[in-house]
Amino acid sequence: MKPENRKEVMFAGFGGQGIVTAGYITGEAAVVYDDKEATLTQIYGPEARGSACYSGVVISNEEISYPYPLNPQIMVVMSQEAYEKFLPKLQQGGVLIVDSTIVKPDKKAEKYQLYKVSATEIAEKMGTRIIANVIILGFLGRIWDAISVEALQEAVKTNVPKKYLKLNLKAFQTGVKLGEKALKKKLIKC
Repeated sequence: MKPENRKEVMFAGFGGQGIVTAGYITGEAAVVYDDKEATLTQIYGPEARGSACYSGVVISNEEISYPYPLNPQIMVVMSQEAYEKFLPKLQQGGVLIVDSTIVKPDKKAEKYQLYKVSATEIAEKMGTRIIANVIILGFLGRIWDAISVEALQEAVKTNVPKKYLKLNLKAFQTGVKLGEKALKKKLIKC
C-alpha cells in the first residue's frame, strides 16, 4: 500500500441524510466512470435514522489492500454530533466541508481548510432537504481531484429515483457552481 496513492474521503452525519448513499455514489463514480479502484465502508447506529453515522471511501489507481480510511484528506460533515465525534479522524490541514445550515464549527476547525456549504438550506429552497447530500457531492466533485465531476454526475443519475432525477441533477449542478466559487477564493490541493 502506498499512502501517497490513496485518496480518502469521509462523509459524516446522521441516519436519513444520505450519508451512506453519498459514499456509495462516490465509490461507484470512481470505479465505473473514472476507471479507478475504490472501497466503501460504513458505520451507523442501531437506530438508523437520527443516529450518528459515516461512510468512508478510499480511491486509488492501484489495488487497495486495506479498505478503511486511514487518514482522510477530506471530511464532509452534515450534523453537529458527527462534527464532534468524527472530526479528529481528519488529517491535519485536511479539507473540512460542513453543511453550515446544521453544523457550527468551533476553534477545532481552524487547523483545517474549512468550507461552509449551506446544503440543507439550499435543498429546502429547492423543495426537499433530502437532496442536500447531492448538493454536497457536486461541491466535492468540483474541489477534489480524486474524482471527476462527470463521473459523479453519472453515478448520481444511476442512483436516484427516475422521478426525482431532474431535481437531483439540478442539486448536483448547484453544488458544482458553489465549488467553482470556492476554488476562486482558495486553491485546494488534496
